Amino acid sequence: MGLSNGIVDTLMYDFLRKSGGVAVIDGGLATELERHGADLNDPLWSAKCLLTSGNLVRQVHLDYLEAGADIIITASYQATIQGFEAKGFSKEESEALLKKSVDIALEARDIYYEKYGESCRPILVAASVGSYGAYLADGSEYSGDYGNAMNLEFLKSFHRRRVQILAESGADLIAFETVPNKLEAQAFVEILEEGIKIPAWFSFNSKDGVNVVSGDSLSECAKIADACKKVVAVGINCTPPRFISGLILAIKKVTSKPILIYPNSGETYDAEIKQWVKNTGVADGDFVSYVNKWCEIGASLIGGCCRTTPNTIKAICRTLPSRSA
Repeated sequence: MGLSNGIVDTLMYDFLRKSGGVAVIDGGLATELERHGADLNDPLWSAKCLLTSGNLVRQVHLDYLEAGADIIITASYQATIQGFEAKGFSKEESEALLKKSVDIALEARDIYYEKYGESCRPILVAASVGSYGAYLADGSEYSGDYGNAMNLEFLKSFHRRRVQILAESGADLIAFETVPNKLEAQAFVEILEEGIKIPAWFSFNSKDGVNVVSGDSLSECAKIADACKKVVAVGINCTPPRFISGLILAIKKVTSKPILIYPNSGETYDAEIKQWVKNTGVADGDFVSYVNKWCEIGASLIGGCCRTTPNTIKAICRTLPSRSA
């Protein structure tokens, strides 16, 4: 589906209007798969389920749709051609697995529509593209430190084919998630401008509530995303809820595009043991208590990231005035 820039610009505004002004993004995928018993201690993380348990991925997508999500994000965050090839798959098989992540989400949407009718609400499928740090599987998407030798051309060649495959797979948009630094944001923008036919959103992450995790200025990162006509929303993901309000206000100063936020539960991730530290987060009730404030100051797409569940999404829907009616 080729989109001219004008149509790209209106896609998100039309969608938000039909969603009552605020759209709900789904919650954590990998941590939800783990809750259902999947073992994701693997460099592919949630993408491992594309090999072993596509049905479970579909079920989690459906659980989020049943909870009220308007946007479901595919299980391709840590799915890369290079990652699959390292597991012994051919280039063709690796590309097919990327496409499969979108197919599964589209199937979940079809099943949901068969049950409730397409008129129930518009639902978008966002194809997830994680950062280079996610592929490294060493937690460096939470530091954004790729070393001094890293450059723009390397990142573009690393991501290009994967973005092309996902853009041609039937998804409605691409979600560039957990973008940790300015360099990678620039690489993603330049790939989009090479002829990608669907829109995208950019979400950055922060651990201090001021800058992105690498220490780069959030304003500068958001400006890079804002300048790209293919980008239809800019925001924050996988960041503790307590930082979100300040980050929304910072983004609002540099873009008039819709702002999206899907924080994690506030828990701390231990990259050494590859686990979330228990009891370091906020309860669903506390998480949701922030939601209307976030909307008031400018967020128009709201969901959850790691360790949030369909119950979190249900609670978000219940607290939104446009939904509870």
